[in-house]
Formats: sequence, structure tokens, C-alpha cells
Amino acid sequence: MADEALFHELALTLLPGIGPQLTRQLMSYGGAAKTVLTMPPGKLRRIPGVGDATVKILTGPERESALRKAESGIKKAEKDGVEILFYTSKRFPSRLKLIPDAPAILYYQGTADLNAPKTIALVGTRKATEYGREQTERIITGLLPHRPLVVSGLAYGIDIMAHRAALQEGLETVGVMATGLDIIYPPTHRKTAEKMREQGGLLTEFAFGTQPDRYNFPARNRIIAGLCDGTVVVEAAIKGGALITAELALSYDRDVLAVPGNLGSAASEGCNALIKSNKAALYAEPKDLEQLLNWDEALHQSGKFKPAPSYSADDFTADEYAIITVLAVAPGREAQMDDLAWKAQLPIHAVASLLLALEFRGVVRALPGKKFLLV
Repeated sequence: MADEALFHELALTLLPGIGPQLTRQLMSYGGAAKTVLTMPPGKLRRIPGVGDATVKILTGPERESALRKAESGIKKAEKDGVEILFYTSKRFPSRLKLIPDAPAILYYQGTADLNAPKTIALVGTRKATEYGREQTERIITGLLPHRPLVVSGLAYGIDIMAHRAALQEGLETVGVMATGLDIIYPPTHRKTAEKMREQGGLLTEFAFGTQPDRYNFPARNRIIAGLCDGTVVVEAAIKGGALITAELALSYDRDVLAVPGNLGSAASEGCNALIKSNKAALYAEPKDLEQLLNWDEALHQSGKFKPAPSYSADDFTADEYAIITVLAVAPGREAQMDDLAWKAQLPIHAVASLLLALEFRGVVRALPGKKFLLV
């Protein structure tokens, strides 16, 4: 098999009842998925959060079934040109790693860099109006100087309008799906999805063959919010998936903007409510988004505007890049050591040595109070 480690990582995620958080817990004690899957029951029981039911799953027939599914899943991925990304992979979206409920595995098919320097989500109601379409296209046009990765959910309404507008303007766009990659939902968006594979991509945490079950959509929304620097809600009813995405983005300390609409318009009730409650900044022109996300200019240092530095994951270890990623999205691009350890999911003693190594390389600078700044 081409990648034995990935085979066992995928199998671990395919076990029933083993969610992303428990997967991380098991990996933190086992060190490798193969170790976890071959660990004796007595040792498994010593892991916090692991009870008899979990031990039975990890050592019983469910494990053998998961291994078979993983083998067929990897074969299908290789055949269809799908990349499978475990959360420890350097190519796993760095922004997504920072959210507390991040998926443990992703299936990706496309050309876009999921760690693009600038990413923005456009979401909204499935029952979009002409006003919604016009505003979506206007936002995409305003984003052109920044060449961001445009993310949405491939759904009816604002989502598909955002994808199509991005494709039309030559921007890469990624659709986050609530199904397996082999099931395009809704089917009427298949042609657009095919174009996105060549100019962006399709992304999901769900295994091949997963149907569009209702409870998959809120889970999908957290990935949209977690992938992006900010989320723009174009049109939204007072309840629905777009508002769920906005609330999730806020809980992840990501910026949210909303396009205001006519009072009395059901399609704009949600946007107006977000603005009224100060949960979202008002989007009226590109400048609003640029200033909120610091896309206009980066940090103002020594009286001069200086572009924000960008670093490639290929130049660092996975742990070093995790530290850089946390600092890159922190307010002022600085954070305390304890906060870095928590958000990067690394032991505090490891973070201390990593920061020292990054300081020697001129990537970070130490500040008073055990704070560190990304240079």
C-alpha cells in the first residue's frame, strides 16, 4: 500500500462512535493510528475518555470492518484523484486546525491551495432573490484585487451563485459538501462542481458513498466557517444554515459581515438581525471587508505599512507551522506561550523549544510577558 500510515489513520476515522475529538485523544496517547488500532484492551482503558464500549469498538469486528473500508476508500481515492488529509498532515488546512471541533479527516479533490493567503466564505439563503444575486456578484468583483479563495456550500441560492460568480471572474472556489465526494448534491449543480474541480475544488469530511443526511449540513457549515478568515452573509432568513455558519464563525473568533436588505424582506431578516445585534459588520463596499480582515494593508509598523509575511508549510516541521498558523491569525499577530500551546494543541515544553528555534530563524520575536510576535 502506498501509504500505510494513512491507511490506518483513515481506518481510525471510519470506526463507529470514534469522533474527531476522541481520535485526537487516542492519537495523543498512541502516537500513531496503527499503534492505537493494535493496542491491547488494558492499555486502551488507561486512556482518559476511553471506556468499555470504545475498547470493544477498537478491538472487535468493527475494527476489521473499518480496515476493509479504509483499503477500498484509498483505492477509490487513488482512482478518482482524491487527496485524503488526516489532521496531522501538513496539507490539512491550517485555519481549520485551530477550531475546537475540527474534523479529523478530509477528502479533497481540486487544484486550489486550502492554505491560501486569503480565504473568504460567502453564504446565504437557498431562496435567494435578484438582489442577493446582484450583491453576490458585486462582492466577488470587489474581491478581485486580493485573489482570495472563495468558499461556500454548493447549495441552492447564494452558495451556488457565489461559486459561479467566482468561476466567471477567474477566482478559485471550493465547495464544502455534506456528502461523500462521489455524490454531488444537489445533482443539478454537477456541471458547476466539475468546473470547480479544475478551478478550486470540492471538500468533505464524509466518506465515499455518504448521502445528504439532514444532520450532515450543520457539520458541513463548521468547516466552511473554520476554513476562512471571514464569512460574508449575503441574504439570510431569520433561521437557517447561513446564520448557523455565522454563529460558528463568531465562536471561532473569525470576522462576520452581512449585507443589509430591505426591512420586511424575509430574505434579509437574518442579515439585518446580525447587524442590529452587532454580531456582524455591515458590508456595503469592498473597503468594509478589507479593513475588517486587514486585507487593505497589513500591520502598521514604524510609520510604514508592511505586507503581512507569508510562510510555506514546506519550510517548517508540522509543529513549527502549527505555531506560525496560530500567530498569523492572532490579534496583532502576537500571543502568549500558554495560548499558543492550547491553540496549537502542543505540550507547553514543546512550544518553548519550538519558539526558540523559530526565533533563531527570525520568524518570531519574543516580547515581554512571555508573548511572541510573528515577524
